[in-house]
Amino acid sequence: MATKNETKIIVEPGKQELFITREFEAPRELVFKAWTDGTLITQWLGPKNLTMEIDVFEPRNGGEYRYTHIAPDGSKYKFRGLYHEVVAPERTIETFEYEGWHERGHVSFETCRFEELPEGRTKLTIQSIFQSVEDRDNMVKAGMERGVREGHTRLDELLERI
Repeated sequence: MATKNETKIIVEPGKQELFITREFEAPRELVFKAWTDGTLITQWLGPKNLTMEIDVFEPRNGGEYRYTHIAPDGSKYKFRGLYHEVVAPERTIETFEYEGWHERGHVSFETCRFEELPEGRTKLTIQSIFQSVEDRDNMVKAGMERGVREGHTRLDELLERI
């Protein structure tokens, strides 16, 4: 399926944050559900060549998550975070950490907003704030943009099916 909407990633030089925006051709409640349902999120989150296994997934105030992306060659990439706020179907606020960095503590703070648009569409806006410009730049260099774009395309396909 050719995607109708483009994922926009704004990375301004010298800032500790980045923004991701994307519109989806589905109602806000459904997009939010795909974002917060463990069975659904494994079907779309991340690059298309990786599979996802969930260790813990508690999208609620005070909940946590931890999952692993697995490459075809068996390489594993682990991620984790804590949910600070989950307000269905409006927003989630959570931390995000890639466990593969040599030094722990490279945590970003993410706010995901789900805005209802006319004709049953949804606009997603993500603000990620990193502890330093270097952390943010390293995440971008590690291929974050490809993973986000491919994940959003996969989410389009999932939303079309459900």
